[in-house]
Parts: sequence; C-alpha cells; structure tokens
Amino acid sequence: MTAAPDVVIVGAGAAGLAAARTLRAAGVSFRVLEASARTGGRAFTESESLGQPWDHGCHWLHDAEDNPFVGIAETLGFRFLKSDGRRNRRLHLGRRMADAGEQAASLRAVHEAFEAIAAAGEAGRDVPAAEVLAEHPSDPRWAGLVRQWVALMTAQDPETVSTLDYSRYRDTDHNWPVIDGYGALVRAAGADVPVTLSCPVRRIDWSGPGVRLETDAGTLAAKAAIVTVSTQVIADGQLGFFPALPPALAEAFAALPLGVAEKVALSFDRDVFGIAERTGLGVLDEDAPGRGPFQFQLLPGSRSAAIGHMAGEMGARLLKDGPDAMAAAALDALCAVFGEDVRRHVRGTHTTGWAQEPFIRGAYSCALPGQAEARAALFEPLAERIHFAGEAVHPYAFSTAHGAHLSGITAAERCIGALAA
Repeated sequence: MTAAPDVVIVGAGAAGLAAARTLRAAGVSFRVLEASARTGGRAFTESESLGQPWDHGCHWLHDAEDNPFVGIAETLGFRFLKSDGRRNRRLHLGRRMADAGEQAASLRAVHEAFEAIAAAGEAGRDVPAAEVLAEHPSDPRWAGLVRQWVALMTAQDPETVSTLDYSRYRDTDHNWPVIDGYGALVRAAGADVPVTLSCPVRRIDWSGPGVRLETDAGTLAAKAAIVTVSTQVIADGQLGFFPALPPALAEAFAALPLGVAEKVALSFDRDVFGIAERTGLGVLDEDAPGRGPFQFQLLPGSRSAAIGHMAGEMGARLLKDGPDAMAAAALDALCAVFGEDVRRHVRGTHTTGWAQEPFIRGAYSCALPGQAEARAALFEPLAERIHFAGEAVHPYAFSTAHGAHLSGITAAERCIGALAA
C-alpha cells in the first residue's frame, strides 16, 4: 500500500469521518480504510426502494439541543422536524383504535417503566431491566408494549439490559427526525474525507513501536490507529489483534454486544392511510399478545409509505425467517388497522438486516447486566497508539450517531496528543 501515514482510521462511519476531519485540522496525516463499499456505517439513507429518502439505520437527532448534527444539518441545508411526532402518535388494539384514556394509559406505562429502570441504575444497581420491571409491574394490557419499547431503545430484551448502563444515557426527550435522511447527512458531513472503500482490515499488529494493519490489499504501517468498528465485530474476532487484546479489554467488547433493531419499509401506489402528517402508529393485538406489537412511521402522500420497526427477540426471529416473513408480518399489522384492501396497493417492500451485515453485525450497543463499566474500558487507549471510537465508546450518548461522531473527535484529539508527546 502507499506511504505510511501518521494514523490509520479503521471504519468510515460517523466516528471515523469525524476523527479524520479532526486529524486533518491538526495537520496530522491519515488514511481511512472502510470495509464496505460506502461510507456512513449504520447511518444509511437511500431513495430507490420507496421513491423517497428513508433511513435504514439512525433517523432521529437524539438529544437535539446538544447534538452537533443539528448545526451541521442547518449548514448543509438538510431538512429536519423540530418535533418527534408525539402528538401524532396512535395506538391500535387489534380491532379498534385506542381511545384517549387508553392511549394515555399506555404512554404512562411505558414512561413509568423507563423511569423505574433508570432509577434503579441511578441507585447503583447493575441488574437486568427485567428484574426491575418485575418489581414494578405495569397493567398487563401494556406489558408487551413496555417490553417492545425497551427493545427498540436498547436493541435488547429487558433480560439482557443493564439498568446502570441504561441510566447513564442522556435523554432530553427532544428527538427530531431528519426528513432528508440522517444517513445522507452523515455522509455529506464527511464528503470531503478521502476514504479507501472495500478494504477490510483483517488484523492489527501492535507488537512493534507503531501499528501494522493487514488488509486484503496489503499491509499498511502507521504510528497509530483509530479503530471505529462495532464492538460485535471485535468480540466475534472478525478484526484480529496481535498480540491478542488484553483479557479485560476483550471482555469489555464482549460485554457490549450489538442487539437487533431492524426496519421494514412498505410503499403503496396511493394514499392508504388518510393522514396529513407523519404519524407514529403502534399496533398491539389484544387477541394475539404472543405475536408482539409493531411500531410504524406512517409517511403521508399520494404514494404513502410505512416504516415498521422490530427489535429484540421478535426482530431476531423475523430476521431469521427472512425478508418475506418480515414484510408479511408488517403488512398483516397494517391490514389489521386499515383493512385488507391495503394489500392490493403495495408497490414494494424493503427490509434491513443490520445483524447480518458482515462488517457491522447488529444495531447498537447495550451493556449486559453487571457490565456497565465496559464502556469506560473502551475509552482507554491500547499501548498509547490504538484508540477506540464509535457509539459504544461514548459515556452518555451511546447507541447514537452523534455519540459516535463525538467519540471520533475525542479519539482523534487523544491520538494527536499522544503523537506530540
């Protein structure tokens, strides 16, 4: 490969692109190696499948008041809504829409469940979220909905969610959807960063004074590396290290697995929903509680569309069954609300498969019960020349694109300091 740069960045998602821009501003030479054929990582927008932009991965500007992508979006002219659509949220109970009292009760049950989980963590308890939910049981009517929202927020079922880790996430309740696509925004923010695509790094050799990165295109030497691949890729051994990672560090990666959070997009040849604004729709079938609830974003227009969300065990099961099963489950849920005639107007379907993406292997990180300190372990550099970044590394904005972005900046700044020492 080409002459050795000061730093090699592994991965061109939000973290890697932010790290590259930070290094360039400091005059530090770098090379970005991306395993896939595109930049953005878990931030990915495309328009072909629906005829309008939709995000396969991250979509909301979480913690909007402090999210740097808000300012970036304004600078680049990306449209977003300063509302998370809560006033346009509906719940269907299988045969009818919930009335105002039921709607309020369901929202209250979900809110109280998250409050109980966070309170347990804030009290220092690092236990499964399911344990806390059992201590604070909600109305049985909403139990499935509570479990689903825990899975959507963490990509894990409550049994495998650390209460202490969850409590450290900073949520301002301001989550703004990016109309033009969060994935497109992340890519545009890093569009001026040179990236070598389709170049997976197979192993990082840190046995000498610098680092040597072994790729399918050859070996590249550098003084330091910033590694932004997902925790699951490292835990599964897809990116190797020589010598092997210290046991405590390897255990930290394993303690922060990526769970399952997938989407199903359905487009229609006419307006099948009769809505004027983007609307959130929950479908909870009281007659078939084992089927699991669905959450949708309904997109209005003469050719309306729906984005269905599935996570945790339910998402994993449908993902294993394949795209047809995912689309069928989502369409069944929509037909329960809008009638069987909806089937005649389906123009196309598209499903995500983040857990099956070989260079990502999941949605976003969540600490296992008893393992909340794992994130802090990833923050520490390895031998002062390998720095880790990505959503899993951020102490309070984990699971988000802006957390990844901020972690990339921090890793680059620490790398610059180490090189200057």
